[in-house]
Amino acid sequence: MHLMVVGGAGYIGSHTVRQLLGAGHRVTVLDNLSSGHREALPGEVALIVADLLDPPALRAALQSAQPDAVIHFAALIEVSESMRSPGRYYQNNVTGSLNLFQAIVDTRKVPIVFSSTAAVYGEAGAAPIPEDAAKAPTSSYGHSKLMVEQILRDFGVAHGLPYTVLRYFNVCGAAPDHTIGEDHPNKTHLIELALLTALGQRQKMFVNGTDYPTPDGSCVRDYVHVMDLADAHVLAIQALVGGAASAQAYNVGLGHGFSVRQVLDAVDEVVGTPLTREEGPRRPGDPPSLVADPGKIMAELKFAPRFTDLGEIVKTAWDWHRTHPHGFES
Repeated sequence: MHLMVVGGAGYIGSHTVRQLLGAGHRVTVLDNLSSGHREALPGEVALIVADLLDPPALRAALQSAQPDAVIHFAALIEVSESMRSPGRYYQNNVTGSLNLFQAIVDTRKVPIVFSSTAAVYGEAGAAPIPEDAAKAPTSSYGHSKLMVEQILRDFGVAHGLPYTVLRYFNVCGAAPDHTIGEDHPNKTHLIELALLTALGQRQKMFVNGTDYPTPDGSCVRDYVHVMDLADAHVLAIQALVGGAASAQAYNVGLGHGFSVRQVLDAVDEVVGTPLTREEGPRRPGDPPSLVADPGKIMAELKFAPRFTDLGEIVKTAWDWHRTHPHGFES
């Protein structure tokens, strides 16, 4: 099967590209390289440099590549930035996705797996969170992803576009061979920030919020390893192309969470040196707890996470960062 991976040079996309190749598929990547890296892609993967805000380029890319299906990762993802610059997030994430879906319908109506987020749930009352929980995002980022889910539903009804939505929780870790890993231009993910602090690139770690209604007062998140998430995308696209029901949404996570303090403790243990920490106020848009109920994807797609130990997850990330202290520029 020939797959087009949109945003495939990014963190999650590049790991998924490798898993797709390992499963015997051919891959073409479409990426504007604003946050992705050519170096993250294997040499046999074709790269088309194009932007989702350029509809003619999208149509040309689809007509040229002729993929059998599409996986869509490309998006801006920083919660706090989305609260400061909502217009940028709606333009990039919503308008860009709309352009992609319209180009697919206009040129080659093929199945698509969309990369959504647990942020669509907001401060969900349920714990763990099932797919049918109320959707009440607390950030512009979460709203932008929920809007795209609605657009997909409408395209499915109007045009018969087959699709699957994966809502994943906090992504972390790196390829076990530490040849690719997390390298965002703006560093916002907890484990990445902690490890860069351990490398001396930051002075201290901030615990943003210590008065949440959680066991230790800090935010709790479900941390899913990037390799497990890549496996979920392989399973989802293979099932969809193979005739599985369209218009399905799946949570991707472990089903249990770790607090900010627990993550920092794990980093201390893996690195061998305690981090300097400073407590601060809550960040706007951060729910107290986000933990997945992954029962549906485990039952229907046979998803089985391999990385479930927090220490092991942190170690894969540490191996990447210590061998690539300046990311792919290293």
